[in-house]
Amino acid sequence: MSPNAATATHPRKAVLYRMVMPGHTCPYGLKARWLLRHKGYEVEDHWLTSREQTDAFKREHDVKTTPQIFIEGKRIGGHDDLRRFFGMKVANPSDTSYVPVIAVFAVGALLALAVSWLTAMPLVSVMTVESFIAITMMLLAMLKLQDVDRFATMFLNYDLLARRYVPYGKAYPFLELGAGVLMLTGLFHWLSISVALFIGGIGTASVFKAVYIDKRELKCACVGGSSNVPLGFVSLTENLMMVSMALWMLARL
Repeated sequence: MSPNAATATHPRKAVLYRMVMPGHTCPYGLKARWLLRHKGYEVEDHWLTSREQTDAFKREHDVKTTPQIFIEGKRIGGHDDLRRFFGMKVANPSDTSYVPVIAVFAVGALLALAVSWLTAMPLVSVMTVESFIAITMMLLAMLKLQDVDRFATMFLNYDLLARRYVPYGKAYPFLELGAGVLMLTGLFHWLSISVALFIGGIGTASVFKAVYIDKRELKCACVGGSSNVPLGFVSLTENLMMVSMALWMLARL
């Protein structure tokens, strides 16, 4: 029988040891219990209710972490090991991921459609595209503002102006947010156009030089300083969007 299945009449049994202490219940223990039950296992759930009990369990079984899962007397390991046991994918924190970028652009698109709906404009129009770019700029700025110092540090790896004038790295998210707000509201076109052209132009040149001329492999700071998005197309798109929006607005003046 495969580990993914259990008979309805005789469910397979698993033994789970997890931390359940006053003020702390191990989330991976809860995830492991849910996964076992979801796979049809009957779970013998043992709580480790104190630090002393947890440390004694680790020494006894020569393990460094909890939870620990045993199936048919064999130690499977922790939550990630259990996922591997069931043939499921285990995320690697160091892996490249475009999920943050996809999420930003998808939410930006939905918000732009919502703005068109609320303002009784055609659902898909030039205004929708304008709103999408402005909202996406604001969302990207929000992610950077979660940890400005970390973003600015990563930004120093490739931005041409920030490497000459370090404070620009910390100012960038505020400039991007401000330009996005002004573009969305239609206020002070001269200011939003100037800012977008300035930061977008420098950003485009910086990314193009780092990636396509110098051939450097860097992480993109576009969604904050903790992402694993590679520098390249995404950051270039962000900057080109700002420049294109600014030029479009300039042409309409």
